[in-house]
Amino acid sequence: MTTDSHTRSPGAATARFAAEPIESGGTPESVWSGHTAFPHLDVHTCPELLVVAPHPDDEVLGVGALASELAARGVPVSILSVTDGEASHPDSPTVTPTELAQRRRTESLRAADRLGLPAATPLGLPDGRVSDHETDLATTIAGHLRPGAWCAAPFRHDGHPDHEAAGRAAADAARRSGAVLIEYPVWLWHWSRPGDPSVPWHRARTFHPTRHRQRCKRDAVSEFTSQITDLSPAPADRAILPRHVLDRLLRDHETVFVP
Repeated sequence: MTTDSHTRSPGAATARFAAEPIESGGTPESVWSGHTAFPHLDVHTCPELLVVAPHPDDEVLGVGALASELAARGVPVSILSVTDGEASHPDSPTVTPTELAQRRRTESLRAADRLGLPAATPLGLPDGRVSDHETDLATTIAGHLRPGAWCAAPFRHDGHPDHEAAGRAAADAARRSGAVLIEYPVWLWHWSRPGDPSVPWHRARTFHPTRHRQRCKRDAVSEFTSQITDLSPAPADRAILPRHVLDRLLRDHETVFVP
């Protein structure tokens, strides 16, 4: 997950995210508690799953348990990592973007192993500039989809420009290929609130993984040390995913938006 670019291309959601810095805490999980009981997501109709992750870790934070459960059932699962997440700490005195990209690829590989998933295919688009490559990205995603397949991608109004661009590209690809788009929110839980009229809650569905899958997801998230721990005591090296952010993303269920 990368956040340095979240002030680019300001849409309504992006502006709200920009107004709620990570260190501000955002909407606490205690506020969300009791407000995410949406209708059940029927996973039995999924013939195969492609997960589109704007940064290494989004595939786990968004639908890690769902992907793991489907893979365990024998459903083919694949992952596209749109960027290497090299811009998560742009002013770091500790690591260069190249070093961070390699580290995050390794973390993603280890996380996938924890979930019983295949390694992500890295696309290498520039972190923070996915919108500049949206058309080509849609073509690439479409090449990995078949009619009826599920494509899990970031919510198109998640608040982060890379997430939204990847979501739009996936939506375009799904339309072209006849795939089923499901959208997973990540940063929405930070800047939005229960009952927010700008969010299509009527399209929200909930997946309830087993306790084993929940543990697998937590173990997978623990592999993203470059994001969940400080790289150094320097302010520019602070964790991108502090505890209050993880609390919202490590619930006992996952939420997606269906068509």
